[in-house]
Amino acid sequence: MQPAPIVLVHGAWGGAWIWRRVLAPLRAAGHEVHAVTLTGDGERAHLRTPQISLQTHIDDVLGLIEAEELQDLVLVAHSYGGMPVTGAAATLRAREPQRVRGLVYVDAMVPLPGEGWGAAHPPEVVSARLAAAAAHGNALPPPDPAQGFALSEADADWLRRRHVPHPFGMYRVPLHYDGARLEGLPRLFIDCHEPAYPTIDAMRQRVRQLPGWQVVTMATGHFPMLTQPQALTQHLLDFVRR
Repeated sequence: MQPAPIVLVHGAWGGAWIWRRVLAPLRAAGHEVHAVTLTGDGERAHLRTPQISLQTHIDDVLGLIEAEELQDLVLVAHSYGGMPVTGAAATLRAREPQRVRGLVYVDAMVPLPGEGWGAAHPPEVVSARLAAAAAHGNALPPPDPAQGFALSEADADWLRRRHVPHPFGMYRVPLHYDGARLEGLPRLFIDCHEPAYPTIDAMRQRVRQLPGWQVVTMATGHFPMLTQPQALTQHLLDFVRR
């Protein structure tokens, strides 16, 4: 079996740059690896508008896959990235069922059909995020990375310099897809629980209750691609080689 191409999708406030420490080892293992930057984030922050939708970000993922003509691929999502990855995977499976080999959710959103990004967030989080985004042109300012992520001072400063406000128009918009299209597809959830990022708590419980999920834990915070890149790389390689 040929090594699976891997497509990495970042979370809110990030960009393709967040995966920098895992790109080389994944490629050294023989995989073609691509990292997407979603519209309005990273080096595409200049394209941010209030009209950016979840479909925009799904199309970003699909666009890279089509442009690179990737087949038998593994999609990897971090945090918010679980939203566009789920939508992209369902779309691909509807068109060409064999095109996706598996899905990996790195401390990521795992939406059920009809759920939006904020559907499982506690009410106080929803209220705070809506207020913050409304005050910043429908874009969500990044949190202080020095608080609650167990990052080194250098890594926290690196995120602080590079994080940008994330488009917010999709926060309460439901993602409609056919859940049956993802059944039977290998799916891995990587639970980063020391410390656990609160907005992912419902997802941690969900994947342990739904059939068809493999769950592994990492004793690190929400950014394992920074704090434990070697361990994260190994989990990804173990999954794509199974």
